[in-house]
Amino acid sequence: MNILIEDADTLKFFTSEGLWSKTVTEGKHFSGTAAAFKAAKQEPVGKFNIVGYVGETRQFINLDHGKGKGAAELAA
Repeated sequence: MNILIEDADTLKFFTSEGLWSKTVTEGKHFSGTAAAFKAAKQEPVGKFNIVGYVGETRQFINLDHGKGKGAAELAA
């Protein structure tokens, strides 16, 4: 299972390049939910989900959620 950060509004996945992609296979894989959550809290995203993705069955499992540094907060 791959652990990824998903933008809850756009359903895009955070990539290793610091961008967002609609393609799940381009998403950055994290070693655990705690590492993904910590990284997501620092990103310019509003609401996010930490999801597990099982490639063999193409299933998502919601593991956690939270709020990052939204665009408005970064501009201030």
